[in-house]
Amino acid sequence: MISLLTSICSYGLPWLATCIPCPADASTSCPNTDVSGNYKSFQCPPGHYNDLASLFLNTNDDAIRNLLSTNTVKEFHISSLFIFFVAVYCLGIITYGIAIPSGLFIPVILAGSCYGRLVGRLFEPISKLDVGLFSLLGAASFLGGTMRMTVSLCVILLELTNDLLMLPLVMLVLLISKTMGDMFNKGVYDQIVKLKGLPYMEAHPEPYMKHLIARDVVTGPLITFSGVEKVGNILHALKHTGHNGFPVIDEPPFSDAPELCGLVLRSKLLVLLKGKAFSKDRVLAGNEVFRKISELDFAKAGSGKGLKLEDLDIQEEEWDMYVDLHPIANTSPYTVVETMSLAKAAVLFRELGLRHMCVVPKSQGVSL
Repeated sequence: MISLLTSICSYGLPWLATCIPCPADASTSCPNTDVSGNYKSFQCPPGHYNDLASLFLNTNDDAIRNLLSTNTVKEFHISSLFIFFVAVYCLGIITYGIAIPSGLFIPVILAGSCYGRLVGRLFEPISKLDVGLFSLLGAASFLGGTMRMTVSLCVILLELTNDLLMLPLVMLVLLISKTMGDMFNKGVYDQIVKLKGLPYMEAHPEPYMKHLIARDVVTGPLITFSGVEKVGNILHALKHTGHNGFPVIDEPPFSDAPELCGLVLRSKLLVLLKGKAFSKDRVLAGNEVFRKISELDFAKAGSGKGLKLEDLDIQEEEWDMYVDLHPIANTSPYTVVETMSLAKAAVLFRELGLRHMCVVPKSQGVSL
């Protein structure tokens, strides 16, 4: 449907434009039966071209190059620029976000340069500035308002023009467009992430986080395992929760007081249960684990190739047996004290790219 709509616009809208005589001093030859350059004849007589077809039926690179060209005031009619801008703008909104290999950077430059050239044509009676300058500033304004990446875009546009004299104007336009955009919402990429419901943490913590501590956002009940845990308890936790990691807490007689031993991942628990390195008594059996299971079995599997709970074949009599979690636990997980500022904890979590962070109590001998 999107392809059909795009094709209809590309081949149908140029019929609304009128034929324009080719400029005598143009660097590109006028289209004829043998040559078809940036100018497109599109049912026009010899020596004429269709300006709207020259935008629609060219590649995006050539269309942008034509719009940013200087000393070509009358090359595109105002009505053609308006039609092309509305079409590209609407098609960009419809197309972006669907499951096709397309981007937004080039369409935004195309729409912005067309908008800028249109404004330049409208201000032509009262302005002596070249319409190519308006086109460049229009592209900068659209990029700044859409992407919100001022420094990177400024460098890209300067490389595009190779003119340092444009730096102050481009910086001013990018600053204004970004400021105005931030007054309404966030950038387009942030909006897409939000609409798709993807988990994403902002680069900077929210202001209210400075008044909270890590303990304030801890939710329960927390599911933990003992250092030597029952097989049935592990299976129950894996079946009824979607957690990817579980804290392992040593309790007497394996330690003098409850203490955090480490963190064990769901994937490693599945491998351990599949290997059935069980014991009837609640004792440490770390060496027995690696006799039955190779360390390579705990390697990270490819996407979609890991073990699932349905792949396990645990008999009912094995539910009351024990398994030692110490060999597969990460004994040095990232932890923060419960009184740590939530803002600092959020920055630490994001900067280190963590998936799990343990919040430990300030008092000694108290579990998570």
